[in-house]
Amino acid sequence: MNLSETAFIRKLHPTDDFTKSSRFGLRWFTPANEVPLCGHATLASAAVLFHIKKNPNSVLTFVTLSGELKTRQEKDHIVLDLPLYSTYPQVLQEVEELIKAATGDMIVQDVRYSPDTKKLLVRLSDAYERSVLEELQVSAQRFLSAEKTGKVKGLILTLKGKSNGKEKGHDFYSRYFAPWYGVLEDPVTGSAHAVLSSYWSEQLGKKEMLAFQCSRRGGELKISLHDNGRVEIAGQFAIVLKGNLTL
Repeated sequence: MNLSETAFIRKLHPTDDFTKSSRFGLRWFTPANEVPLCGHATLASAAVLFHIKKNPNSVLTFVTLSGELKTRQEKDHIVLDLPLYSTYPQVLQEVEELIKAATGDMIVQDVRYSPDTKKLLVRLSDAYERSVLEELQVSAQRFLSAEKTGKVKGLILTLKGKSNGKEKGHDFYSRYFAPWYGVLEDPVTGSAHAVLSSYWSEQLGKKEMLAFQCSRRGGELKISLHDNGRVEIAGQFAIVLKGNLTL
């Protein structure tokens, strides 16, 4: 489909009904691969079932490669219940070429790795403003040349939020790149925030956070960590296109 992820909702049983059932299968594909988790495509799937199919259930459950994911409506947001992924300190020398390809001569404050998701988290210096992250130019080919081991499948660049001016209220910012999956940059990424939430909760001592992903088509995410190893991420949606596919 030439989009970051295309979601395919399927019936789990022949008698299931998209307008009435509460459990469905869900798979996600980039232009190159199937992926184990995609937050914004899950949000979109729930939005279609709730608002196009008029499904009346208060909670919809999706059976996926990442287990069962629950979704619900909350005012003008859809809330996703996702697994929370821990990060661990990463030896800089092992990923130095990749970080250099992504950030150039920028100051890096911390580097973490999430083995469950194969995502590398790179925190830029707190001295930088949000605009520096937004204006950063990257090359997918340089990423692919720098990381060929298979250890890293996604690169998160993140920055601590500021508490003044237009940036007031956001605890952290991020951008997410996954050229190894055929996606240079993802607009807003639930799976990356399942990693970011763990890291920034530890750094800030907070379980309720507000995040912003600074892609060209960026978005805001409301985050709530729970003690059961899960995180709820809430976002808004807009249905912009309807059509039919002939297979």
